[in-house]
This record gives sequence, C-alpha cells and structure tokens, in this order.
Amino acid sequence: MIKNANDGRKYLPYDERDGLESIVYFTRELSPEGLVKIYRKVSGALRGNIAVKLHTGEKNGPNIIPRPWVEKLIKEELPEAVIIETNTYYEGDRYTTEQHRETLKVNGWTFSPVDIIDEEGTAMLPVNGGKWFTEMSVGSHLLKYDSMLALTHFKGHTMGGFGGSNKNIGIGCADGRLGKCMIHTPSGSGNMWGIAEEELMERMTESCKASVDYFGSNVAYVNVLRNMSVSCDCEGLAAQPVVTPNVGILASLDICAVDTASVDLIYALEPEDRKALAERIETRHGHRQLSYMKEIGMGNNRYVLVDLDNGEVRIGPKDAVAGVVPFTGQ
Repeated sequence: MIKNANDGRKYLPYDERDGLESIVYFTRELSPEGLVKIYRKVSGALRGNIAVKLHTGEKNGPNIIPRPWVEKLIKEELPEAVIIETNTYYEGDRYTTEQHRETLKVNGWTFSPVDIIDEEGTAMLPVNGGKWFTEMSVGSHLLKYDSMLALTHFKGHTMGGFGGSNKNIGIGCADGRLGKCMIHTPSGSGNMWGIAEEELMERMTESCKASVDYFGSNVAYVNVLRNMSVSCDCEGLAAQPVVTPNVGILASLDICAVDTASVDLIYALEPEDRKALAERIETRHGHRQLSYMKEIGMGNNRYVLVDLDNGEVRIGPKDAVAGVVPFTGQ
C-alpha cells in the first residue's frame, strides 16, 4: 500500500500510483460542439431510460455549465433523456420541490424534462464494501432509469475541496432530507455540517458508489473544467471569483479516472494558476475522494489521456494544459 494514501491533504503524483490504466478523453474545445464531441466517445454505455445528472445551480448562478451547451447535447444526442436533480439539505431556493422548480425556470432549464427524483420519496440502495454505510437513501425516482450520464461542472467545494463526478452523484443523488443528512450530520448531533475532512470524503464516496453500482456498466462521466471557482455552484451569486484558468472537458467510463485526471490537470497548471483551487482541495482533505474511490473498487487512478483535438494521441496533463489561456469569463 502506498504510504499516506489516505491523507486527503496530499496530492499523489502519477509516478507514485500503481494498478491498471483506464481511458480518459480530453478536449480543449469549451463549446457546445466540444461537449457533443467528447460525449460521443462515452455514449455507448448508455441505453434505455437515460438520466442526465446535472447540477442546475442556484438562481442566476454564474458558473454552471452553460444552458445552451446542455440544450444542444440533449436535443441532438439524448432527445429522450431526462435531467435529474434532488432537493437541497440546506434551506434556500432549491429546498422544496416548489422552490426548486421555480429556480429551474429562472436558470433556463425548460428545454427538457427535469425529474426532481426525491419529489415523491426515497429508496435505499446497498453500499457494497463501505465502512460507514450498508445502504444509502436516494431519490426514489432514480430507480426509474436504466443508465446515467454524470454531466459535471468541475470546480472547488467549500467542504469537499472539489466537486467532480463523485460529488455530483454522491451528494446529488442522495435525497434532500435523509440521504444528505446521513452524509453530513453525525448521528444525534445538532451540528448539521459536523462531518468533514476524510470522513466526509469517504461518506460522500460511499453514497456515490451506491448509485454507480445500481447502474453497473451503464454510466458515463463528463467533467467540464470551466469557470472553476473554489466555491460550489450551490453558492450561486455568492461564489468566490474565478481565478483558475479554463482547461477543457474530460470524459470516461471510469469515475475514479475522470476525477483523478481532472485534479491532475489542475496540478499541471503553473503554480500561480493552480494555487487557489489546489489550496481549497488540500485544506478540505479533498484528495481522499480519489484514494477512497480506488480503495473501494470504483476505478483506477492511472489512465491514458486521449487528446481528441490532435488525432487522438496519448498525452500527459502538462501537454493538455500547455495551450490554456487565462480565464475570460466565457
């Protein structure tokens, strides 16, 4: 076992990792066309009733994946798919289903059905191989779907350090009352957000594993590395200003690999460009998300990065970010 592999404050360099490699696709093309292009590389995993797990954001949130990008993807590639969300644990504009639907209208998510999957109750899914849970409470409507696309805005997170596919599913499919409480709040405690650091990363990851295991091989992951505030999209207009450069879009059929590659791309930036987001990840012990995903059999932390912009050649993270331009707000 790698020494200190479970220390969420420590970034694990690639040459210190072991095990198999998965395929992760990459494009620098941050546009609707780029999103469609990379989605097609992983679309073969999806069948039947398809759920698109998307963080639709608080009212007028500035950093979410642009609505026109998602609209093009769904209309051209996934016309029968349904966007899924859950209500929030905290009181705000998405706390109740009624409030949530109003927020969806404000943010323009009106071109596709949106299923608030905990609107009509919850379901328990088994957590295989976890140490905190044997089952996790999710929105009951999740079980209506045959496959899932995790379409994730990769960014920082106030408690998780970063929000990638693991957070999008682990928090985002847990229902707004019981599931999120199981992840965030110690039993019998009045401290709503009392669980943090390694324990929070592990609980969130076990929650994610429950949903991922439910879909089996019929899950695909797309991470959009754009407008990466250190704040989650849950913070809406209160999010910290974006200071990290845009990078591109990643996609894979391996959740551990796609989130690990996303973090690697951040660490491949120049020190001044990665400073804010790297500090956010480290101070919240966010690297434990990655090591725990590997530990409980959710995928590989080694991968082949395939550059879709240059003949599908294999590249490293430094090569991927070589052409990054400073953030312009686009």
